[in-house]
Amino acid sequence: MPDIWLMRHGAYEGHRPGYHAPYEATLTQEGRDQVRRSLPLPEGITTIVTSPIFRARQTATLVSYLTGLPIVATSGLLAEWRAPSIVLGRAAETYPPTYRAWRARRLANPSLRCEDGESLTDLHTRARHCATFLHHTAQRHGPLLAVSHTLLLGVLTHLPEGPAAFTTAARTPWQFAEVRPLPARQHVGPGLQRPAR
Repeated sequence: MPDIWLMRHGAYEGHRPGYHAPYEATLTQEGRDQVRRSLPLPEGITTIVTSPIFRARQTATLVSYLTGLPIVATSGLLAEWRAPSIVLGRAAETYPPTYRAWRARRLANPSLRCEDGESLTDLHTRARHCATFLHHTAQRHGPLLAVSHTLLLGVLTHLPEGPAAFTTAARTPWQFAEVRPLPARQHVGPGLQRPAR
């Protein structure tokens, strides 16, 4: 089974703890420098896939430019957890009461959504589909680098925990431009289909 490596995008404009970045947030100069410092990539990577959110696409494009590796896919499966629009661009101290109430109940009811945001169950289901997508893409193109976002990456690497993986992901964030392998057991997990041989 080809190796799958995961990378968080670089630092972006406006970042601070608890901040839900707007989709159009761009990499800072430090973010671009972080990407450069993340090289060289692990040996054997032949292709890149990326989230469509701008800061991840910028990261993937810079990695592609610096390494010569092609970007073979951009997929919404790799997008960050879809926070409700009422918190985009806001820091924790300015979260509205609706969002605070959802946060207090989300673990007890992981299928509960806050307005137009993803539930924890939604995110876990998407991460499972993402693992299948990455596996199929690696089978087709060889070892790959997937550029994404901290919460999605955290859930993706803790799939057996179910929707509660969101909590693990939030407590153990990835550093900007950090690269880690996708654990082998996550390539095809519960509810995922192995491709036909």
